[in-house]
Amino acid sequence: MKDTFTAQTLPEDVKASIVNMKRALRAQIGDVAGLFKHVEAKITHELAAAREDEQRYGTAWPVASREEILSGNISDTLRARVKRRGCLVVKQHFPREQALAWDQSMLNYLDTNKFDDIYRGPGDNFFGSLEASRPEIYPIYWSRAQMEARQSDSMAGVQSFLNRLWSFESQGKQWFDPDVSIIYPDRIRRRLPGTTSKGLGAHTDSGALERWLLPAYQQVFRHIFNNQFDQYDPWDAAWRTDVDEYDVDNTTKCSVFRTFQGWTALSDMQPGQGLLHVVPVPEAMALVLLRPLLDDVPEDELCGVAPGRVLPISEQWHPLLANGLCSIPQLEAGDSVWWHCDVIHAVAPVENQQGFGNVMYIPAAPLCDKNRRYARRVVEALEQGASPGDFPRENYEQHWQDRFLIADLNDNGRRSLGISLYHV
Repeated sequence: MKDTFTAQTLPEDVKASIVNMKRALRAQIGDVAGLFKHVEAKITHELAAAREDEQRYGTAWPVASREEILSGNISDTLRARVKRRGCLVVKQHFPREQALAWDQSMLNYLDTNKFDDIYRGPGDNFFGSLEASRPEIYPIYWSRAQMEARQSDSMAGVQSFLNRLWSFESQGKQWFDPDVSIIYPDRIRRRLPGTTSKGLGAHTDSGALERWLLPAYQQVFRHIFNNQFDQYDPWDAAWRTDVDEYDVDNTTKCSVFRTFQGWTALSDMQPGQGLLHVVPVPEAMALVLLRPLLDDVPEDELCGVAPGRVLPISEQWHPLLANGLCSIPQLEAGDSVWWHCDVIHAVAPVENQQGFGNVMYIPAAPLCDKNRRYARRVVEALEQGASPGDFPRENYEQHWQDRFLIADLNDNGRRSLGISLYHV
């Protein structure tokens, strides 16, 4: 899967910060090249094991059913595989018929409110230097289908399971409540049969430049930056909930801590039809962080990183990772897929897609002070039918028919948004 990147011109003050940061980290680490080789060997071993899983099981992705998760019937072996790979497919998270009905209801919602007539085009340039197709992402947040899935018992149960894969009590503090996830409204993807798409290049979200420069991220990755990689645990939540992203105008960002990113399939999906891929090694972030410190990278650059953009993974700078992407398996409508917030991911290109490729994006964002603050903004946006705070102010749904309302929230929805605490 080849990615194309365009050069980013960094402001002079950002370049100066990068130069100073590299100088400090090299002094702190000592033998950067030696540490990089150590990490590279670990990632190489893990990717080889993932390829063996593909040969043995047909996919490197661990797979569990909703029933297994909600009943607590998950073996220690499967739990360990999920943590090793940093990703999971939940089969029939929702019944197939329900997912297909939601998909039709969303199409009706768009048609009833004449979305095609009023759509103004993409509202941001979040993916920046990544080569991508014409956007297939619809800036719609408040359909009944989306909100019913977000506040369902099934979603709450799976999110709790995922959150509990993390170490959320450390450094004398509980970093989040694993059993309550806030509603984080995100958009939908609708990709029609016959679509030709360039896909989306390999990247990570939840911070790019921030991962090197912010003090909280310095704490998150302290074992990497102190040349103690063997002690690094990508599942330790310490300081993760203190991380912020730079506020750049007219771009999407994430103001919450997500243990996992995820989406729920609203259509069946076949291999080779523009599917999601990941590098199934959560520790691969260490390789990304160390790569700009090597001597072949310009002193004022970070391998294509720029403020307000996703963190790009390229064949030029990260060939091991760019070639380590593993596809999700064949999916049915109602299945959901999840990947650790550090996991590198991409969307494969497709020509003349067979069947639909429709999803709604729903992550796991456990309750903590940071996420509680954003939940208050979600309530305001829901009341107004406005775009949520992390997304461009497009506000298509403010006067739409059949929009989900505050009064439609169930107990899960009200608890996840803290309405009983502050809403009148």
